[in-house]
Amino acid sequence: MLRRGLMLAGLLLLTIAVSAPWAISEQAKEEAIVPAYNPPPAPGAKLPAILGRDQLWGNNDQYPYQSHAYELAAKIPKVIYQQPCYCYCDRTGHKSLHSCFEGTHGAECSTCMKELYYSYQMTQKHKTAAQIRKGIIAGEWKQIDLQSAANIQ
Repeated sequence: MLRRGLMLAGLLLLTIAVSAPWAISEQAKEEAIVPAYNPPPAPGAKLPAILGRDQLWGNNDQYPYQSHAYELAAKIPKVIYQQPCYCYCDRTGHKSLHSCFEGTHGAECSTCMKELYYSYQMTQKHKTAAQIRKGIIAGEWKQIDLQSAANIQ
């Protein structure tokens, strides 16, 4: 009886040890994938226009932080051009965080807005686009509170 129990416990431990590498959750796999972003734009390159705050309407302009995000995006287009967007909108054709603010998607997505506000704050602290990207990949943008972000100058 004891021998049978030890054999069963050993078999259980062996099964767990062998299957552990495949036990990574889908969420963990997704978090390991860095979404699309662009290299620095060439000197003099013309980037697509950021949507103006006056072009937002309805649900895209319900809260002050939505339109304010577009104002700030227009101030740092080259920085957000080089940032990934963790709402994974690159799966629908977006090429970087910049793409989110070329249309109304940025106003509809809290991830995009938090990353934008994070990028702007780090730019104000004289961080490079590469340093900002490293912080975004590390998830530092998740700490942004959108309600208070509307007051960022």
